Amino acid sequence: MSMLRTIKPKNARVKRALDEREPKAVENEKTAIFVRGQNTSEKVRSAMKDLYALKRPHAVNFSRKNPIHPFEDASSLEFFASKNDASLFLTGLHSKKRPDNLVFTRMFDGRVLDMMELGIDQIKEMSEFESVKASVGVRPLMVFHSDLFDTHPTYQQLKSHLLDMYNGHPLAEIPLTTIEHVISVTAGPASDAVPLPKVHLRVYTIKLLASGSRIPRVQLTEMGPSIDFSVRRVQEADSEMMKAALKRPKLAKTDVEKGLGKKRKNIETDEMGDRVGRLHVGKQDLNKMQGRKMKGLKVRKDKASGTGADADAEAGADEDMEGDE
Repeated sequence: MSMLRTIKPKNARVKRALDEREPKAVENEKTAIFVRGQNTSEKVRSAMKDLYALKRPHAVNFSRKNPIHPFEDASSLEFFASKNDASLFLTGLHSKKRPDNLVFTRMFDGRVLDMMELGIDQIKEMSEFESVKASVGVRPLMVFHSDLFDTHPTYQQLKSHLLDMYNGHPLAEIPLTTIEHVISVTAGPASDAVPLPKVHLRVYTIKLLASGSRIPRVQLTEMGPSIDFSVRRVQEADSEMMKAALKRPKLAKTDVEKGLGKKRKNIETDEMGDRVGRLHVGKQDLNKMQGRKMKGLKVRKDKASGTGADADAEAGADEDMEGDE
């Protein structure tokens, strides 16, 4: 349980600031804090500088060194998260036992949700690439090249960390003119000798060229950084905390009717965004079903009366024959 004290608002301005930090149905963009430990290396500083540049403007960079060891004591991270209203951390560390270390941390409700430790094997900084850089604040496309990101729990967690860090909220559609760069993450095949293969992170700028059709031709140019990671320690989230973190709020009745909330029975939304419903009816009696009112199938009144008179005449003739006998 978090030991952070509860702040009572003293005036309207403080109350508005506290209300802004309260949970919302649609959360704000997640803020990430980049903090360095007491000991860092050149690789760690270069990687944090470039990863911070990709996250801007929703990022806070701490220039001072801090005595932080996330896996041993996370109280400092909880304190920084409450002060800066941040839910993501990237901590840079360096030691003889674990050199060139980066720790990705996610917070929920002011507490540590899960952590993942990656080692930097090789890095090529963004400044080493002579190419056009993406604009600040532009959301990148993200591509994951490996089946491990869908099947292996450790790589699934890494994929979730990177998506939370750079992808933000999911969008239904995005204009092509706003796409400037793509982050490509690749993992090598796993084997008995290498159960946790290395992860390769690459960033490319996107240039749309004429192709003679409505769909433009895409040209990729590497802009950096180019980093090779090795997976180290992993701290998974508590099951109850993860369940609370994934819980979705109840939406208004109008939003539910539009298909934005809880799934309604026999109602779904197809790929085109149209609502499709399924109706179940009882057993039908074909004898009672109303047919088409065609002119040829109608029974005329004169025919009906004539048919009735002929039947009466036949019945009278039969009676006379019986009397004669």
